[in-house]
Amino acid sequence: MFPTLLRIGPVEVHSYGTLLMVGFVAAILLARREARRVGLSPDLLLDLGVWVLVGGVVFARGLYAALNWGYYAAQPATVLYVWREPGLSFYGGLAGGVLAGLAFAWRQRVSFLTLADMAAPAVALGYGIARFGCLLNGCCYGVPTNLPWGLRFPLFPDSMITTDPSHPTQIYAALGSFLILGILLRARTRLAEPGQLFLLYLMLYSVLRSAVEVLRKGITAEQLVDGLTQGQVASAVIFAGALVGFLGLSRAGRTRSVPRGSGPTA
Repeated sequence: MFPTLLRIGPVEVHSYGTLLMVGFVAAILLARREARRVGLSPDLLLDLGVWVLVGGVVFARGLYAALNWGYYAAQPATVLYVWREPGLSFYGGLAGGVLAGLAFAWRQRVSFLTLADMAAPAVALGYGIARFGCLLNGCCYGVPTNLPWGLRFPLFPDSMITTDPSHPTQIYAALGSFLILGILLRARTRLAEPGQLFLLYLMLYSVLRSAVEVLRKGITAEQLVDGLTQGQVASAVIFAGALVGFLGLSRAGRTRSVPRGSGPTA
């Protein structure tokens, strides 16, 4: 693994933080392109990205630290070392990003659902790139495997002791996210109601996360209840909520498309 990309004197450039920022920049560029496609100012998406970055990172780190407080209680200052130490909860970042997006949409007097739809493909792209940062850092790996692409990961940061060949679940998550990106790009012109693309992303990501967690279970994923990990429980809740919202928007769209006074006649 390569947790440190390079050293310039006393300064270390960490792979996790670097890939996180590369993913963010790529996501912003894609979101700006989507803004142009629908006739919005690309600068609007740039401003939104700053809000979402701050809100997302704060909530992602905060939730991760809360779920792993046994580690951070002994060294609370390390909570701030986001660029150096991995440890971001995607669902925490999602919650922070949504709240930041709602605040931004209210301030700019634009539709939050429209912004969310433009952000959905960008989130899929950024997430996929960031997962390669996890791979280089050697975290978030899976259970042992005999498959030829199994990789050995350090048991602890900077440890020379490694795992048995294990599933590179970071790569699975990245490739799955890029597949979701392709689906969203094809679906974005087929979904009529604002907000549906974003909800579709939530459903697809929930399925991907639950599938990847099967291979991470018992190694780097904490089990919560009945053999399910924290990520799988959160995924189930979010999938159900997104599905209800998606169907609700579809029903509302069909209702609007029916002219008043129309209906069966005798």
